[in-house]
Amino acid sequence: MRILFIGDVVGRSGRTIVNERLPDLISGWKLDLVVINGENAAGGFGITEVIYNELIDAGADAITLGNHAWDQREALVFIERAPRLIRPVNYPKGTPGRGAALVETKNGKHALVINALGRIFMDPLDDPFAAVEREIAACPLTSGADAIVVDIHCEATSEKQSMGFFCDGRVSLVVGTHTHAPTADHRIMPGRTAFVSDVGMTGDFESCIGMNKDEPLNRFLRKLPGAKFEAAGGPATLCALAVETDDASGLATRVGAVRLGGILEQAQPSFWD
Repeated sequence: MRILFIGDVVGRSGRTIVNERLPDLISGWKLDLVVINGENAAGGFGITEVIYNELIDAGADAITLGNHAWDQREALVFIERAPRLIRPVNYPKGTPGRGAALVETKNGKHALVINALGRIFMDPLDDPFAAVEREIAACPLTSGADAIVVDIHCEATSEKQSMGFFCDGRVSLVVGTHTHAPTADHRIMPGRTAFVSDVGMTGDFESCIGMNKDEPLNRFLRKLPGAKFEAAGGPATLCALAVETDDASGLATRVGAVRLGGILEQAQPSFWD
């Protein structure tokens, strides 16, 4: 299976490059599964139903969220009619939506997509490791799903890497999101699970993690809040991780970084040329 995970889409700039590039990537790379983190898609804060449908129409098979899941209050309602929108699995019982979804892939197979929120330097939610364990146990690789993707959304690199080792050999991919800066440690772990500490954002990198740089700089220099944060609107870089899995085991065989457009050094997997 060919999997593309696209990192945190930030604002209109990020949505534009996804809409422009993703359909051609799906056809050119013969992608089977596309997962997008969309928790910053609405002006940098949350997601709306219109944007959810826009990303699905562009080719996403599942959209994950994170700590900004409910910044757009309408998400608390429309998530119930958006089966491919996945909020963190370790939110308290009774939270609207779902933390995992078994989605049909473009080649007719099934992939389990799990979204978990870390706890270090973030809200003290339920244990993400126990929550992910429950989902994997309920729908194991090969017998329950042809591929399993875990989006671990958190600040601490150590927590993301620990989730990678925790899931190694049992899922296809563990991908870190949230910090918006792509790391260079993408690899296949000893148990054949693909991993990266942070896939990076899909947005304008002439910014402070996707926000217009003036207000963050003002707050650092003067320690006073001023204007609200607004998503930067310059040309975006699409940051993603490309993973190829073995059909028999569902585990990773190849992994590569993707960076297209914008100001970062360009990269794409040579094995899909």
